[in-house]
Amino acid sequence: MDDWKERLVEEYRQLKERWEKIKAENNKQEVALELDTTTQTRRCYYANELLRRQQRAMGEYLHLLELRAELEGIEL
Repeated sequence: MDDWKERLVEEYRQLKERWEKIKAENNKQEVALELDTTTQTRRCYYANELLRRQQRAMGEYLHLLELRAELEGIEL
């Protein structure tokens, strides 16, 4: 496999691992917000929103890597 293809696969693997971790954290925080909305401060809400936006951006990037891999016949 070409070097750039190996780098794409490794980049995808690392990003997917990080995305799964941030997704799990976001899920935990969403449940906490649902269970106890009275103790959440504006700062906490903003921090949670940033994590959700980061997860969304990472997901979009994962999708682009998947499309590139499909186009080039690279198995992820």
